[in-house]
Amino acid sequence: MFDESTEVVVVGGGQAGIAMSEHLTNAGISHIVCEKDRIAERWRTGRWDSLVANGPAWHDRFPSLEFSNVDQDGFAGKDQVAQYMEDYAALINAPIRCGVEVRAVTPLVSEDGFRVDTSNGTIHAGSIVVATGPFQTPVIPPVVPESPRIFQMHSSSYRNPEELPPGNILVVGAGSSGVQIASEIQESGRRTYLAVGPHERPPRSYRGRDFVWWLGVLKKWEQNTPPTGAEHVTIAVSGADGGKTIDFRNLASSGITLLGRAGGYGDGILRFDDDLEQNIRNGDANYLALLREADDYVLRTGIDLPTESEAHQLGPLPDSVTSPIRELNLDKENITTIIWATGFGVDYSWLKVDGFDSGKHPVHQRGVSSVPGVYFIGLPWQTRRGSSFIWGVWHDAKYITDQIAIQRNYLQYRPSTSVDHISL
Repeated sequence: MFDESTEVVVVGGGQAGIAMSEHLTNAGISHIVCEKDRIAERWRTGRWDSLVANGPAWHDRFPSLEFSNVDQDGFAGKDQVAQYMEDYAALINAPIRCGVEVRAVTPLVSEDGFRVDTSNGTIHAGSIVVATGPFQTPVIPPVVPESPRIFQMHSSSYRNPEELPPGNILVVGAGSSGVQIASEIQESGRRTYLAVGPHERPPRSYRGRDFVWWLGVLKKWEQNTPPTGAEHVTIAVSGADGGKTIDFRNLASSGITLLGRAGGYGDGILRFDDDLEQNIRNGDANYLALLREADDYVLRTGIDLPTESEAHQLGPLPDSVTSPIRELNLDKENITTIIWATGFGVDYSWLKVDGFDSGKHPVHQRGVSSVPGVYFIGLPWQTRRGSSFIWGVWHDAKYITDQIAIQRNYLQYRPSTSVDHISL
């Protein structure tokens, strides 16, 4: 019935799958990691050419291996991250099978465990760890109908400005991806529009420390739930050009036309919500709040860090923000490409279990599914704010491994033959 058997099948060979493999190996738990492409394929082909990590190399890594050929305070490029993952998988001798796609996982009826149907045969697994990450299905809102004149693409398909059709560009979404893509296109000489929704805007660095350091000492990485109303708010921060704080005033002065959140479309006209100024001001408030918390920390602890009073001084909002464009005639503005930096959805259709909510998201506690034997790793806010980062997923993988080991110990228990059973 099965080609082989193992205790755990891990689905996905990216950072989450590799972290799981390390901890499972250390716990002596047999496992197979199935990766339909290559190790860390999303970093290789699911990102634009100039992408760099959003966190510095000293922080965004696994504990036992540093990045090679990257300054510890620098930001690794996408190919360097992919190579790092390959190197780490080799270091821990991870049993990753590349080119093996998991097509279906089905609970067994007559025995414990799961049937795992892959492109290379069937596997009997006692447990399943889903390590496919949060970036599964690109989401393009159905706002602008398909048209041969308007080329529409998701940010995950963008590579560089040279591959875009001639004409002006609209980027929708002002998180890390949207901001960096819009900046790169504008710098290439193309007229660029950027639709800005609600966002957080942390400083790239402050008082000589990167913002990831501040999130650490202020214990914000350990937050276990996002602030109310900020569950789906994007973060505008960049490691590009050596790392810089995103300020939408600077983007506007560079020539990028800022717009509110994209709304309705009709008769060739795309409309935008009247929320641009409020979104910018809310982002500013988020930025200033972190600076104040950082200053309070310095005062409280007495740590010797340089002052940076100028970071608190924000320039006036440009007229394009206070009196924003509310409508764009795409033809008249010669907008030929729309890039949707609007995030991703999930696809667990291959996992044949009843463990999802109405939005098809996993029902779980700290990655432990409501379905016995099924676990998830790499989900945003799985246990804390840092769960979907390289270092955060490593710690979550240790917890999931512990839960698998606990269940294994229960299943391996056999009563002592010397125990007398007394019937009442």
